[in-house]
Amino acid sequence: MPLSRLLSYRKTLAFRLTLWYAGVFAVSSCIAFLMLYALMTSVFRDRTDQDLLGQAREFSATLASRGLEAAKSLAMIEAQAAGVKKVFFRLLSSRGEVFSSSNMSYWQDIDIRQEAIRELLRERKTVFETVTIPNRKDKVRVLHSLVGTGVILQIGQSMEADSRFIDAFKNIFLVTMALLLALAAGVGWFMARRAVSGLAAVTRTAQEISGGTLDKRVPVGTRGDEIDQLAATFNQMLGRIQALITEIKEMSDNIVHDLKSPITRIRGLAEVTLTTGRGIGEYETMAAGTVEECDRLLDMINTMLMITKAESGVEKLNHEDIDLARLVRDACELLEPVAEDKGLSLTCDTPQTCALVGDRRMIQRILSNLLDNALKYTPAGGAVKISFLEKRGQEVVVAVQDTGIGIPPNDLPHIFERFYRCDQSRSEPGTGLGLSLARALARAHNGDITVTSTLGQGSTFTLILPRNKGT
Repeated sequence: MPLSRLLSYRKTLAFRLTLWYAGVFAVSSCIAFLMLYALMTSVFRDRTDQDLLGQAREFSATLASRGLEAAKSLAMIEAQAAGVKKVFFRLLSSRGEVFSSSNMSYWQDIDIRQEAIRELLRERKTVFETVTIPNRKDKVRVLHSLVGTGVILQIGQSMEADSRFIDAFKNIFLVTMALLLALAAGVGWFMARRAVSGLAAVTRTAQEISGGTLDKRVPVGTRGDEIDQLAATFNQMLGRIQALITEIKEMSDNIVHDLKSPITRIRGLAEVTLTTGRGIGEYETMAAGTVEECDRLLDMINTMLMITKAESGVEKLNHEDIDLARLVRDACELLEPVAEDKGLSLTCDTPQTCALVGDRRMIQRILSNLLDNALKYTPAGGAVKISFLEKRGQEVVVAVQDTGIGIPPNDLPHIFERFYRCDQSRSEPGTGLGLSLARALARAHNGDITVTSTLGQGSTFTLILPRNKGT
């Protein structure tokens, strides 16, 4: 495997997770070893202490029943039976002077500690100590016990067997630890690679998307773990991004089309006037047409900006107490002449008052857009009615109903999109932004606009607004 590839693994999440697995395992194993080591040494020490205490009780009983000489003989017999290099015995006076002992040739480096003698005489309790002999690996457990009046017994027992066992345990642990650590690293690498395999799929998909392939999706597994949830969420985000990009492209096409027409008319009017114009009147006509077309363009641009601000939350609402019933009546009075000119019946069915909190200017724009839309697409002899429906708790519901041309079922899901216009509506002037703006402003108030329609019979737009701010 190339060195560069090995070095690249060091930067991967799988490598770091493997190090964590192996590190945690190593630390846990070391803690377990230390605890077991402490337990073993404690058990061995307690067992040795019990042996020494048993021998001290035997000496004390012999001294009490058979005398000092018998105790000396017992010390020699016990030392020879256990082995000169295993056990030694000393009989001391209260001043720490030796008056009898077993063969001490192997134990000559072990001194009599006066501190232990004084502690024994002061506390009248058995004194234990562990002695390390110079130039030897093993240790000696030494007991000082008062076995008779003025007679102190010092017994020492080698801990060589216990030390060898613990050393063997250490060696076995180190070898086992190395093997288990390698196994833990292998298992950790396998688990880490499996855990982050979904991330690799997400990365590959993101790289393909960065190349312009927006229809790619991350495979979602069946385990339902966090990686699968991430993949599903990533796919949802991709779907949303693709939809937004599609909408942006469509909106760009619509903007280009809607900008091209008035600009073309402005240029054509100017070109004709410059070519054939003879008097000031023709130039004034050209200027008036240019102003009219510019106003139409500015209105479209301002409407798009208002929609964008309302949808993004940038547009701050000027909340105030509003009588919605009064606003509805004012809108009807304002558009009554338009209805009369088209031969339409405009009915306004409102309560005396209807209080809510909202932005007066935006709600007026919503009402005027809905009424204007109903009047525009209702043929002569038809009717438009705006009314208040039953109250829904803290919500106010206003319905705008017409007997117009209706909306085809295929177009209903799209009529609130920017620049979207049904085939039947293309004969009427407009930009396709009125309903988009109305719904954006309604949602800025935490409300909404819904629609039901029957082709050839008419449509009903329902405005829902909360009574209080933030409801």
